[in-house]
Amino acid sequence: MKNKSYMYIILAGLLWGTSGIFVNLLVTYGFTALQLTFFRGAVSFVSLGVYALFHNKSLFRIKRKELLLFLGCGLSFFTTASCYYYSMQMTSISTAVILMYTAPIFVMIYSVSFLGEKFTKQKAISVGCMIIGCGLVSGVIGGVEFEIAGVFWGLLSGVSYSVYNILTKISMNNKSNPITTTLYSFLFATLLGMFVCELPSTLPYIMSNAKVTLLLIVGMGLCTCTVPFFLYTLALKDIPAGTASTLSIIEPMAATVYGVLLFDEALTLSLCGGAALILLSVFLLNKNGL
Repeated sequence: MKNKSYMYIILAGLLWGTSGIFVNLLVTYGFTALQLTFFRGAVSFVSLGVYALFHNKSLFRIKRKELLLFLGCGLSFFTTASCYYYSMQMTSISTAVILMYTAPIFVMIYSVSFLGEKFTKQKAISVGCMIIGCGLVSGVIGGVEFEIAGVFWGLLSGVSYSVYNILTKISMNNKSNPITTTLYSFLFATLLGMFVCELPSTLPYIMSNAKVTLLLIVGMGLCTCTVPFFLYTLALKDIPAGTASTLSIIEPMAATVYGVLLFDEALTLSLCGGAALILLSVFLLNKNGL
């Protein structure tokens, strides 16, 4: 069973990494980052809701005290994806996903600052690797020309992702069902998107090539969200969360490969070195139980 769980994690990482493919294809029709985040959340909410409706209706039940927590999960989910997509459009798929993967560093900073966790030598090395890695990936180190706004959005996606991780960890500690937590995160992200993404303006984009755009929208929701979430959840039944988190760093590797092969993105030495350092810092923190 463990071998199957490892395959689930690897497949989930490969699917999460396809975000850049869908974003790059859909923006050519005129969709904005906020609109893509809305559609991703909406498709994921509907698909997960259908699963809950036919397999376990109790997944819809929540306690009143969970409502605010799930609202926070939804807001951070929406912010993470939107910032990630903005960064992707301004820099590259590989740069954006690597910057988003700074999230464990921000979780560690929060844990040390507010939860009384010790700042160990291993954590110090992780922070150092992350700082140098971000400098290399962004181009700050090495004198490479870079888009400062894209780097800002990328790091902000990492901060938002860390908030999402912290809130979902609190939810798990409160014995909330992970599927219920994710279901309501998608719901609140979808509701937020309805107010901020100017939905009526997307109709011409969809109708310009309805078959392709709708297929891409549904595919983005299923391939980059719903399906990998289920695979990751199934894997956690047989392997520790730390091991699963470590294996999931295949996502930025996959995203980088997709960008190079499908969109001719440059794979520079500084990008590879920076990515290696950031992933090393993530590995060290996951090994440390964060």
